Amino acid sequence: MSQVTAATRSTIPAKNAGPEPVYDDDSQAGVDVAALGAALLGRWADVRRTARELAGRDAVHRIEGQSMAEHRKRVFEQMHYLVEHKAVHRVFPKSLGGGEDHGGNIAGFEELVIADPSLQIKAGVQWGLFGAAVLHLGTEEHHEKWLPGIMNLEIPGCFAMTETGHGSDVASIGTTATFDPDADEFIVNTPFRAAWKEYIGNAAIDGLAAVVFAHLITQGIDHGVHAFYVPLRNGEKEFLPGIGGEDDGLKGGLNGIDNGRLHFTNVRIPRANLLNRYGDVDEHGTYASPIASPGRRFFTMLGTLVQGRVSLDGAAVAATKVGMKIAIHYASERRQFNASSDTAEEVILDYQRHQRRLLPRLATTYAASFAHEELLQKFDDVFSGAHDSDEDREDLETLAAAFKSLSTWHALDTLRECREACGGAGFMAENRLTSLRADLDVYATFEGDNTVLLQLVAKRLLADYAKEFKNVDFGMMARFVAEQATELTLHRTGLRRAVQTFADSGDERRSAVALRDEDAQRSLLTDRVETMVGNLAGELKVAAKMPKEQAAQLFNSQQNELIETAVAHAELLQWEAFTRGLDTIKDAGTHEVLTRLRDLFGLCLIERNLAWYLMNGRLSNQRARTLGDYINRLLARLRPHAVDLVDAFGYEQQHLRAPIASGAEKERQDEAMAYQRKERASGNAAMDEKILIERVKSAGNKISKKAPRKKA
Repeated sequence: MSQVTAATRSTIPAKNAGPEPVYDDDSQAGVDVAALGAALLGRWADVRRTARELAGRDAVHRIEGQSMAEHRKRVFEQMHYLVEHKAVHRVFPKSLGGGEDHGGNIAGFEELVIADPSLQIKAGVQWGLFGAAVLHLGTEEHHEKWLPGIMNLEIPGCFAMTETGHGSDVASIGTTATFDPDADEFIVNTPFRAAWKEYIGNAAIDGLAAVVFAHLITQGIDHGVHAFYVPLRNGEKEFLPGIGGEDDGLKGGLNGIDNGRLHFTNVRIPRANLLNRYGDVDEHGTYASPIASPGRRFFTMLGTLVQGRVSLDGAAVAATKVGMKIAIHYASERRQFNASSDTAEEVILDYQRHQRRLLPRLATTYAASFAHEELLQKFDDVFSGAHDSDEDREDLETLAAAFKSLSTWHALDTLRECREACGGAGFMAENRLTSLRADLDVYATFEGDNTVLLQLVAKRLLADYAKEFKNVDFGMMARFVAEQATELTLHRTGLRRAVQTFADSGDERRSAVALRDEDAQRSLLTDRVETMVGNLAGELKVAAKMPKEQAAQLFNSQQNELIETAVAHAELLQWEAFTRGLDTIKDAGTHEVLTRLRDLFGLCLIERNLAWYLMNGRLSNQRARTLGDYINRLLARLRPHAVDLVDAFGYEQQHLRAPIASGAEKERQDEAMAYQRKERASGNAAMDEKILIERVKSAGNKISKKAPRKKA
């Protein structure tokens, strides 16, 4: 009985796998860059092309070295540029000039990260959070009243959810909105310092209004967190009475955004300013909601805003692609050390260690890209209404939490490695790797801290595990427990490992080949997740019967395992998405190269967790020993295709804007080699002292051999 259910996997069915490629014959391997690039663009290819064309214009590019004030001013001007060029209206109602294209809207916004992450995030705050909150949490009356101004930037706005004292724990925020029936108004308060709204985009300077999240209190009852439209400033950008704030100032990145703090003291707003799609209050103060359960109502309201996590996932993948293209182009041209020649230096991408640094991360980037495309499809299905059940929304929440966490961490790791792999040149601001890394740092915190999000994923896995046994009769349950016990005994006693060792013995090559098999990789990755979920469920099964405090302590004792299980599950989902993505590649040579890249991704996951596989008896020592060597063989076979694989991302020089990826390095290297050849041909080149020493030694040896021996 599987613990990883269909509900928590990506919902696109897997196809039958094609024939296993023959790795030892490289004659057919090659990449059709144009065809692969088209496949990577996915369903919203035209939207992405349009967005990339816009993102390639000088008008929206970041100017490195600007002061914070200059950067903020430029980004706000660029926001108007986006409005003028119809880049922000795709998601809004057609009746207001929008396109009602939910997936295309996210696909377009993601590409702004390659122009300037500050622009992408500020646009996301305005139209993806502030505007989306009015769209999804409000009613048609709210749409007609405020969306036109939000769409054309006449109403720059804020999304005021996070508080100083509560970040990811939205249910525990301190802001209140208490209904006054005599005035037909809500009174908004931040009753203590920790309740101030914190890190709010547009709050320091530009925001004229905010969607404020606060506990709705009426008739002495707290109905939980709801969203309210609250005007902040007048036309001169002065705070309205009862409202105050502070500028967050210089940050570690994203300094084109005016983040700030907001606080409210007895701020009165009309009852109609409650965004009341999921909860309303009448003139008498009576509360009503179409969702009876307070918990389900809360998560439904937050779930409508999942697009923030979806877009961060996509933006992180896009930024990673840019970093990979810069680093791999540079590595394919930069030469260093003449290990195998007295005259020509080596291209650094030919060094195995350099391949180890970059190519596994390239494989992960492809996996994240295919996974994001599936997430975007799921998002569009839910928000377009094509597939919008409670289960669909729960699946979307889980997938978004899983992929956003992995892709943002992967982006930070990859951009750091790309910077180091480019040496001192990578540290220069003009080559963008340092600024991209700094700007994306907070993506691991935005829209939910990654660690907190992964707990959400793990809890979903445990909930699905529990559902499997909900209606199971005693006999079936007993058989399952017996099977689990048998499996545990086999693995822990080494019986399963002993059988595998016997099958492996005598042929290490055969052991390695077995690991490249698609079914073998799927089995190893899936087995790890299912075992971890089963173990967790066993440890936590008694929590439901414990007092609350003891249950919390038990849960806390397993928190690290929860996170590790969620990560393993998300990695499995990425591997499965990559595998499904292979079915979209029709060119045989491209399919073969991408299959190797998928195998590199899968085998590196296994290698990273090799201790678990050995300790739990899933791999024999002999097969484990072959893993590193086989990965190195894959790296060597992928090396000739590395540039093609990053070129397929579709980003041109106007997107990269990194001199080291412009071909300038190749020109320098060619010039240096031409100079050396000319010097050697002229006969005027100075002789290397080491060569002179070798010649003297050689001549001395010859004289020594010719000298006659003296008689005793």
